[in-house]
Amino acid sequence: MAKFFISDKDESIRLFKSNFMEFFSKVHFTVPLIIYLPVIGYFLFQSIMAFQLPIIQIVGLVIFGVVIWTITEYALHRFVFHYHPTSDFGKRIHFIMHGVHHDYPSDSLRLVLPPSVSIPLAVAFYFLLDLIWGRELNSAFYAGFVMGYLFYDIGHYAIHHFKLNNKYWSTIKDHHMRHHYVDPNKGYGVSSPVWDHVLGTMFKATKKEKVSS
Repeated sequence: MAKFFISDKDESIRLFKSNFMEFFSKVHFTVPLIIYLPVIGYFLFQSIMAFQLPIIQIVGLVIFGVVIWTITEYALHRFVFHYHPTSDFGKRIHFIMHGVHHDYPSDSLRLVLPPSVSIPLAVAFYFLLDLIWGRELNSAFYAGFVMGYLFYDIGHYAIHHFKLNNKYWSTIKDHHMRHHYVDPNKGYGVSSPVWDHVLGTMFKATKKEKVSS
């Protein structure tokens, strides 16, 4: 079986000459929790106390936000992270954004998005979704959207570094490991394989390959 990685050790390579840039290219997996759990709490509080939305509506909007995150995650992974530019500059950016993760999939400091990337994306998505939903409905919807992101980011770390015996998590882990070690052009869903089934990027139903864990 062909391998699509360089190192399976928990090690980091240097990406930038600048120590400042290099420092901000690495992040502990707890950082997204520290940043985004308060964000989720704030928007839920706003939907309940400021806008006084009915609980059933809040729950529905939160669930819908999570669902929309899953398709957003799939699209970003497939069409942005796995876009292969032809210019040297483009290739460099691609490697920094995602290629390094495929070459060093067990690097524990480059498994969750650094705040320098996630915060601008979170702000951009907030204003885009605010235009679509309006401030009132977006409070609960955005809370769900960020929950989905947080589940993806921490789940991605867990897939690579935690021992997962739960049937659901084992299935998710096997799906993502196949993306790394069997075919990087399949299995773009990290937190859920649903969109791979729907959009034709699911792995073929063949004899189960042995994949790294």
